[in-house]
Amino acid sequence: MYKLAAIDLDGTMLNQYGIVTQRTKQAIKRAQQRGIEVIIASGRPMDSIKAIAEEIKSEKYFISGNGAIIYDIQNDKIIYENTLKKQKTLDIIKICEENSIYYNIYTEKEIIAKNLQCNVLYYHKENLNKEEKNKTHINIVENIYDYIVDRDEKVVKITICDNNQVIFNSIMRKLKEIEEIEVLEVSHMSRKVIRQGSVEGPIEYFYTEISAQNVDKWNAIEFLKEKMQIKTEEIVAIGDNVNDKKMIENAGLGIAMGESTPVIKNVANQITGSNNEDGVAQALENLWP
Repeated sequence: MYKLAAIDLDGTMLNQYGIVTQRTKQAIKRAQQRGIEVIIASGRPMDSIKAIAEEIKSEKYFISGNGAIIYDIQNDKIIYENTLKKQKTLDIIKICEENSIYYNIYTEKEIIAKNLQCNVLYYHKENLNKEEKNKTHINIVENIYDYIVDRDEKVVKITICDNNQVIFNSIMRKLKEIEEIEVLEVSHMSRKVIRQGSVEGPIEYFYTEISAQNVDKWNAIEFLKEKMQIKTEEIVAIGDNVNDKKMIENAGLGIAMGESTPVIKNVANQITGSNNEDGVAQALENLWP
């Protein structure tokens, strides 16, 4: 009997338009009724996750920033955190500025960026269809380096993006020289779709995510495992990308989405449909007869 289901958002629970479908909501509700605690395990900032957790009626915990934060929903407080040191954040910003590459900073509450590109553009477009209280807070700042110097922001992660693979690979080599950080190895482009009226357009970019050392969704799940007094074999993990790898390979049941990167499919126990085929709903429905 499974007691915990940790589910990623982008490319997993959310379809290409950033929506949780009715079928997925129903499957989550049925899992909850059967005693499975469904939690979100995402790279998104806290406020972006809160709205979706409320939508699917996940009422206990969620994991933010790829495992940098665990948030206790009922008590409205952070119960675990592992954030980037200020000097490491400044070192990374300096590399990005010197190489004219796009980046944005995820804090506990918001995304700090110079302008609307890549992932930030996607969140901005997503916000247009949301109530104010449910929006991802985007803070446009002209000089991010000085902004961070002047404040004691808790930086959850830094996302770095570029449309040119040669430029992106060059920055990756420089980032890997920095000690005591985690640099996510993503081998494919991020592909999302934004809709304006009846017109749809793709957002595509190479990206990586940088966090503090030992930040991982599985480490966060292990913290919750002890708190909830459950066993590894009672945990289900569903995801699609490299930041889901450890939780998928370590959970009692690891499920990869249909369009997952190959390395994720290779470590999964099962492969479900894509996020546009209600793959999460399919996976949860298969947990019972």
